[in-house]
Amino acid sequence: MRIAYDLIGSRETGAVAIVEPVEGVSPEKLADEILRRHPHVKSVLLKAGEREGEFRVRPLRLVAGSEDTEVVHKEYGLRFKLDPRLVYFSPREAEERRRVASQVQDGELVYVMFAGVGPYALVIASMRRALVIGVELNPHAARYFGENVRLNRLGSRVYPIEGDVSYVSPALYGKFDRVVMPLPKGAYLFLRHALKSIRPEGGYLHFYYWGGDDVFQRGRELVSREALTLGLQAIYLGGRKVSSYAPRVWKVRLDFKVLSFNVK
Repeated sequence: MRIAYDLIGSRETGAVAIVEPVEGVSPEKLADEILRRHPHVKSVLLKAGEREGEFRVRPLRLVAGSEDTEVVHKEYGLRFKLDPRLVYFSPREAEERRRVASQVQDGELVYVMFAGVGPYALVIASMRRALVIGVELNPHAARYFGENVRLNRLGSRVYPIEGDVSYVSPALYGKFDRVVMPLPKGAYLFLRHALKSIRPEGGYLHFYYWGGDDVFQRGRELVSREALTLGLQAIYLGGRKVSSYAPRVWKVRLDFKVLSFNVK
């Protein structure tokens, strides 16, 4: 039987399986098969709809196992404590997080918008001697973000803030060498805050977006147009497809060098 599912957690502390519905197959049968394959799974959750609400959390229905769905997920030596019923976390994007972190230089000050439970912020701080500020609106995710900073002993380099980037960003304008926007659906609404947060001397922007065959073109146009309104130039450095939402619909990352027109 072909089943699409994600495992979040670890063999040591237990894991949660998040499974896609399969037409004609009962959720209980899917759960039985996953539990047979993975004895360390303590809970099986069925996707029960699209991401919704202010925090973009997917509704998940418990099909089998424990009501306690809090886990500690391990990723390249880091640990992320979270409950997937309360927060968004993608175990499939571990390599993507490392790709972004590998572009950071030692000594940078990095701003991670929509920081979630802290995966981008913590990966960056673990791979580079950088200072990272992360802002997250979901209070559950913000709480886990703070716990994960302590869990990974990165409190000297990662500073979590609970709040709305629209309200937090103005106090941070002009301070950062790099801004990361890991929210594909809706990040473009906050581009002005992201661009204004980059240092006057210039810096880098990692912008996530989603769409069809013209997604890179549309993403470039959005960033370039917003930059021009601020007297900035956004130089496109390249991009990559991160994951697939549907046939010919992708989540992508676009990278930019951002400069004032009077900075050569």
